[in-house]
Amino acid sequence: MQIFPAIDLRGGYCVRLRQGDYAQETIFDNDPVAVAKRWESLGAAGLHLVDLDGAKRGEPVNGECVRKIRAAVALPCQVGGGLRENSHIEEVLSWGVERVILGTRALQDPLWLRSACERHPEQIVLGLDSRSGRVATHGWLETSPQSVIEAARRAAAWPLAAIVYTDILKDGMLEGPNFAALAELRSAVRTPIFASGGITTLDDIRALKVLDLAGCVIGRSLYEGLLDLTEVLRIVGSN
Repeated sequence: MQIFPAIDLRGGYCVRLRQGDYAQETIFDNDPVAVAKRWESLGAAGLHLVDLDGAKRGEPVNGECVRKIRAAVALPCQVGGGLRENSHIEEVLSWGVERVILGTRALQDPLWLRSACERHPEQIVLGLDSRSGRVATHGWLETSPQSVIEAARRAAAWPLAAIVYTDILKDGMLEGPNFAALAELRSAVRTPIFASGGITTLDDIRALKVLDLAGCVIGRSLYEGLLDLTEVLRIVGSN
């Protein structure tokens, strides 16, 4: 199981939100490049970069910061946040990142997602953000009637790199992920699944490993010292 520390970018800073609420922001570091280098030095498999400003605006915003991170580390990087046009995908990939994360438009316009996957096979990650089992879009500000499982099954037919599943009600709350929802999603599709949101303890890591997920994205618990990345990597590397 691969471990991708999250670096959420807002105004050029490394921040975290509670339950996706922009009004509940904590700034953890004013130097995201240094943060990225620290996670690389500790052995992370990759970095999960989210442009929170972009997610709200609907277009890439923190490109300069992402490019600096990409130039500073050799780790694979996946980037999301506000990528809703073909030109956005091309722009972000031109920064040298390995994968882009699509959410809002991809979920509202499946044919566009399919064409993006066909143009960039194994470079598109679907960000499936859930609020009470329903798909959330527009930077988590809106919730659609579409179920997460329905969206995942439809997208699984295309050459996706992975699905990142986030339970918004768990995100940033340090209360553990939604294991039941992750197990249901893992059994519903063959696409690699990354868990995100609420991962707080080493027992959470052990339980996610049992689910046979491709990986997980860890944020607040790393920044607040509740999880030690070295210990996390020891667990996921053990049999």
